[in-house]
Amino acid sequence: MAVKRLLAVLCLISAPVFAQKVQDMIRELQRDIATLQQDTKTLNSKFDEKMAVMNTLLQQALDEAKGGNKGVAVLDRQLKDSLKEMQSLIAAPVATLNSRVDSLGTDMSALSESVKELSSRIGKQQALLADIKTLVETINKPPQPPPGTVTTPTPGSQPPAGVTQQQVYEAAFSDKDKGNFDQAFNEFQDYLRWFPTGEYAPNSQFYIGEIFLYKKDYDGAVDAFNLLLEKYPGSNKAPDAMYLKARALMSNDKKNSALKTLDELIKTYPNTEAARKGRQLKASLAPAQKKKSRD
Repeated sequence: MAVKRLLAVLCLISAPVFAQKVQDMIRELQRDIATLQQDTKTLNSKFDEKMAVMNTLLQQALDEAKGGNKGVAVLDRQLKDSLKEMQSLIAAPVATLNSRVDSLGTDMSALSESVKELSSRIGKQQALLADIKTLVETINKPPQPPPGTVTTPTPGSQPPAGVTQQQVYEAAFSDKDKGNFDQAFNEFQDYLRWFPTGEYAPNSQFYIGEIFLYKKDYDGAVDAFNLLLEKYPGSNKAPDAMYLKARALMSNDKKNSALKTLDELIKTYPNTEAARKGRQLKASLAPAQKKKSRD
């Protein structure tokens, strides 16, 4: 938590510094533009003055042209002088403008690089915060038993503040449906540890056995279903647990134990859907048993 606060403070400190730098650059650009506008205004004024002079000279030249070529030569010289003067007047502002434009391009490029650098730094800080958060959650979360190990959750432990049994069960069931079996296994175990007598305790124990079956851990499945039948014999999940236990035993090449479990299922819960499926499974096993006896 202290590291997260420190990183947050660093982000808050770097952001105002960068914002101030951007504001300073913008103010400098505004001053440059104002200077260029004033230079342009002065240039226009001088141009108007020169044009007035040229118009006057042109009129005088026209008047003198009547007297001969002398007036034309004078006009030509004066025009050339005026053009040279105008060229010299325009050259300096244009050069300044080009320099300002080049400087502006350089400043914008530097600003763009600064923004990219800041974005990169923020991205790295966010990634670091995420890693720290994951590490803290890993440290604070109690270790879970590895898949394949069925343990009886220790009652009496308290869930995190504000966490209800409905939330824990729904999250576990959702993860199981999405195929996140390891996550669902841990969440069902959390439910049994925090709410051992809760409404969804038998279901949680049943789905733990199912997860073992999905992962083809047949010994783990048998242990999980046995635990359900021992702790919650009156649960509506008991017949299904007994049927899936028989399936796990059969998949583990323990046919005799599977048949005994099916007999117990049919005797104990004769009118259930699980018993009906148990009779079908037993019938499919019987020919194999007879063939094995003859062999």
